[in-house]
Parts: sequence; C-alpha cells; structure tokens
Amino acid sequence: MAVVALTSAAGSPGVTSSAVGLAFCWPRPAVLVEADPTGGSGVLAGFLKGTTPYDVGLLELSLSPLGVADALRDVVRPLSPTVSLVAGTRTHAQAAALRDVWEPLASALSDLEASGQDVIIDAGRLGLAGSPQPLLEAADLTLLMTRATLPSISAARSWAEAARQPATGWRHPGLLLVGEGQPYHATDVAKVLGLPVVADLPDDPEAAAVYHRGAPPPRHFETGPYARSLQAAAQSVQAQLARGRFAVVEEPGR
Repeated sequence: MAVVALTSAAGSPGVTSSAVGLAFCWPRPAVLVEADPTGGSGVLAGFLKGTTPYDVGLLELSLSPLGVADALRDVVRPLSPTVSLVAGTRTHAQAAALRDVWEPLASALSDLEASGQDVIIDAGRLGLAGSPQPLLEAADLTLLMTRATLPSISAARSWAEAARQPATGWRHPGLLLVGEGQPYHATDVAKVLGLPVVADLPDDPEAAAVYHRGAPPPRHFETGPYARSLQAAAQSVQAQLARGRFAVVEEPGR
C-alpha cells in the first residue's frame, strides 16, 4: 500500500512505540525502519529488551558495494511472521554516514510495495543532525506526532508550517495526536497547525510501554483502549492513503 513516516517536534509523544505498535497492527506485511538519528535501536533495546543483538542495519546498508536497492534485502531482519526490521544506527555519530543513503533508500522502500510489503518509518525528532529529511519528504504519508498540550502544539507549529509548503514540504503531511482532549481536541489542534488529524492515540504510558520497552502487557491489553486505538489508527492511516492516491488519479492531466 505505502510508505508511512512518523516524526515529532518535541514533547516525547512516543514516535517509536507508535511506529512499532502500528507495524504489529498493520493488515499487510510491514517493514519497520529505524531512521532516528539519535542512535541506539529502540526496537532491539526496547521492544526486544536487548535479547536480540545488533546484526546489520542502516550503517551496513550505507557501506554495501551493492547499492541501496540491492543491499536492502540483506539488512532486513524478521520480528514476527508479518513484521520485519531495518535497525538504525548504534550511535548518533554514525548518522552522518547516512546522509547520502536517505534518497536512494526512499526509492527502494517505495519499491517494496510491489512485493506486498508496506513500510513504517520511525524518523525520530525533527531538527536533529542527520535527520532523514528525504524519507519524510518522499513518504506517501508523513505524520507529525504531537500531544494535545499547549507546549507540544507550540513546538510543532513551525514544523507544521514548513511541512505544508508546496515546493519544499512533505508530499502528504498529517497529524497523529496523542491524548486527544487533554486538554485540546482534534479540531482545535488541526486548526492551529493547519494539518488534518489523521488518527489519535490515548496517552497511556503503561500500555505504550509494551512496545517502547517490552513491558509485560497489562491485563486485557489485546482488547483494551490502547490496542483498539492502534487498530483504529492503522485503519485511518490506510483510508488517508487511499484518499491521497485517489486524488492523484483524479488530478487533471494524469
């Protein structure tokens, strides 16, 4: 179906836990790409609790003589029957080596759709050295995550404005809202930031910890509010992707 990227401006809204959760709720096979330039795999150290050592990832992809498209299959590792992982850098200093990888990687990830796989990118926080800007620009849907609090919305405002720019912004920007109604509602946030709220997730640290640090699932986790919200978010994202593609088809001259 598509490439979906998640990122944030500030406030630790849970980009990694949301990306992991969406990947495991996704209706098709999904490749989870750790493109956060801060270094250290949030999936290996967090979700898998350090039980799986680092093998290969983006750094090895950048060093491969095969080229990004051909080398991509060699750095993908399974997490489950339907979810695979491309691990990120081990240190923040390695992010600089990926500067020339992001553009060809964006093209290679887009091509995975032909093999029946979708892509979910954890792009970390905006504004950091080594940020994977080409992935954010090329994604079929780029979601700026923010909490429904004034500090978070304020921090996201200038980034949302940049994302909306026709020439230099993201192809299809939107918002993933955490803690809707605490205190601001989706309509308020969308109006202030000028972007549609594609989906929202509850502010539930205990449930999110399952994906963030491999915490034991709380009671009734599979049928609880957080899991249901992730499933609803996955459906909303798919619907937004479908609308975006329909709009391209309907565009005059296409």
